[in-house]
Amino acid sequence: MSDEKLNPWSGWPTNPFSLAQQATDYWVDACQRGVLFMDVLRQRGDERNLRTEETAPHVLSFAFEVIMDGRDLERPVNYGLCYIAPPDGLTPDPTKRPFIVFDPRAGHGPGIAGMKQDSEIGVVLKAGHPCYFVGFLPKPVPGQTIEDVCRAEAQFIAHVAKLHPQADGKPALIGNCQAGWQIMMTAALQPDLVGPLVLAGAPLSYWAGVRGKNPMRYLGGALGGTWTTTLAGDLGNGIFDGAQLVENFEKMNPANTMWSKNYNVYSKIDTEAARFLEFERWWGNPVLLNAGEMQYIADNLFVGNQLSAAALLDSEGRRIDLRNIKSPIVVFCSWGDDITPPQQALGWVLDLYEDDAALVAGGQTIIYTMHQSIGHLGIFVSASVANKEHEEFTAAMDMIDIMPPGLYEAVFLDKDEEMLQAEIAAGDMMGGDFVMRFERRGLDALRVLGGNDAEDERRFATVARVSEINQGLYRQFVSPIVKNLVTEQSAERLRESHPLRLRYTAFSSKNKLLDGIPALAEKVRAQRRPVDKGNVFLQLQEHMSKQIVATLDAYRDARDEATEKFFLSVYGSPVLQALVGLRSDVGAPRRIGRDLAHEAALNAFRAAAATKTAEGGVTEAIIRGLLYIYRSPEMSAADERAFATIRQLRLRTSDDEELSVTQFKTIVRDQYLMLQVDEEAAMRDLPLLLPEEPEARAAALGIVRQVAGATGTLVGDGAVRLERVAEMFGPQAPKLAVVRKKKKEA
Repeated sequence: MSDEKLNPWSGWPTNPFSLAQQATDYWVDACQRGVLFMDVLRQRGDERNLRTEETAPHVLSFAFEVIMDGRDLERPVNYGLCYIAPPDGLTPDPTKRPFIVFDPRAGHGPGIAGMKQDSEIGVVLKAGHPCYFVGFLPKPVPGQTIEDVCRAEAQFIAHVAKLHPQADGKPALIGNCQAGWQIMMTAALQPDLVGPLVLAGAPLSYWAGVRGKNPMRYLGGALGGTWTTTLAGDLGNGIFDGAQLVENFEKMNPANTMWSKNYNVYSKIDTEAARFLEFERWWGNPVLLNAGEMQYIADNLFVGNQLSAAALLDSEGRRIDLRNIKSPIVVFCSWGDDITPPQQALGWVLDLYEDDAALVAGGQTIIYTMHQSIGHLGIFVSASVANKEHEEFTAAMDMIDIMPPGLYEAVFLDKDEEMLQAEIAAGDMMGGDFVMRFERRGLDALRVLGGNDAEDERRFATVARVSEINQGLYRQFVSPIVKNLVTEQSAERLRESHPLRLRYTAFSSKNKLLDGIPALAEKVRAQRRPVDKGNVFLQLQEHMSKQIVATLDAYRDARDEATEKFFLSVYGSPVLQALVGLRSDVGAPRRIGRDLAHEAALNAFRAAAATKTAEGGVTEAIIRGLLYIYRSPEMSAADERAFATIRQLRLRTSDDEELSVTQFKTIVRDQYLMLQVDEEAAMRDLPLLLPEEPEARAAALGIVRQVAGATGTLVGDGAVRLERVAEMFGPQAPKLAVVRKKKKEA
């Protein structure tokens, strides 16, 4: 690095007149930027004040119609189901599966999934799918619980499915952040109701992470458990203020909160104001939760980590076991996400399954992709993410729905000239700028992401025990006193005095000191004199800003390091662990136990499938042959080009009807299970599924070859398997005819 870059004074002009001119220009520009920035803050405050008076403030940029109000349900909630009206020129295809986007109720208001045209909602509409949105009101219905919300979501999903009887597939659900784990709970209780689930930045394994990088998971231990959540609910007179959750997010990055976000607007006031105000419309309107809702989340998820351990029960005694989910699960996370790091987004898989065989035997399909840099909010609002990852997942949802059980990583390949030419020759089957492949992975691919060792697990288990003790002490001795002192008026004043709200109120038209700002800002805009980028004082300003950011980052790192050391030392104490009932001669608490009834049902299902290898027709034979080929170690990836090819061929049912996605999915699952249980038996009986006519068998083999070769020429074991399938589809051997005759007679 040159001296000029290290030293901001090195580029200063030696001519005093030039220096004076630059100083004057900078001073005018800085003053003008200051006035305009104050006006932007005023606009932000006024916007927020107006939105607090709205019944249902949101930031959706799409027209919508409320078709189901959760307040009208038997167990009312403040959620609602909305139909998103497609923009002009777009008409949803009634045969395509509907999508339902669930927005997170994690402190902020609804609408982030559709804040821009290039968004999750925009992608769904552009792909021709009917789109629905589940949002919420700022205030909860008194007494509503997390379970009530899950019940309401199940009714919303059922209603959408009823509205689309022609749709080829069950509704696909997109859950952002907090909404992700909530729809997982709903799907675990109602597994036959939902289609594929897309979890975007959704934490499900709250203890997961690596040392030195994921400090937020230590927060519960640093506060001594969830008694502070109870205190907040008591001070709020039974209401938990979502502003406190937003404040926790902001504390993660003090440099951005205290400096960078505002400085970016001030320094680029001519271009950044609109973007800033758009984002602040969402960020500055925290919603409220019932104290019981927040307590459930804090006790069972943040500190207890009970969701991924299948330790939660609903009011009817049903276990909320994520292994019950039958639909494919897509997990979208990012290395740049400090709120939901990949370990917390994917660690639940390791909590639930001991090995790869257990995952496959459970019949669960899990697909994940990890962005390299995008932040937590960027997963929902970034146009680049919407136009790549979300667009590809939406387009490939039917393929995802029929994927065999297992763990896959979604890989996005830029289309090369050869791919584009192939598409043109095939009639542009796919479209888009990327080809998505699903490459099979083992659970070891998740273990290498990093995680807790046995001692760390004991530490977090100790936190959970300490939290229960402190919670009991607080409720017994302190809570009654606090409740007697709190009134609804004091709770409301406490919420209004929260720093998050005060900064909006202070910089708004309610502050009479700002009365002259609008008129002054208009004059400044008319006489705007932005300084040249080469101005040395502007460069000094940038240098000082970087120093402020570096100082705040250093503070953050020191704070996080101290918190981690405190957590490790205090909760790693053998004395404390013994006092809370953790025995030193017993290993770390097992995260999840075996469900023998569930295993017995799966084994019975597998045994039944093994007896049906001779049942089916030509479509079953084609799919079994393809799955046999793709079971080759060299064919460990599923490509959307192969799926597009097989869908274009319009496979038929035994009743000569075009195969739907649901029927396709059932056949794929059955045939894959047969191959998994006894591959040799399944292949031995494969010819029994084919017609006797040589022409029909040759046509079926042609489909197998066309699909298997859609992604390129097969080599190695894949080629060997293709040849074996070709032999099976060839002319019948005499012995096979005898077997067929005996089976028919039987």
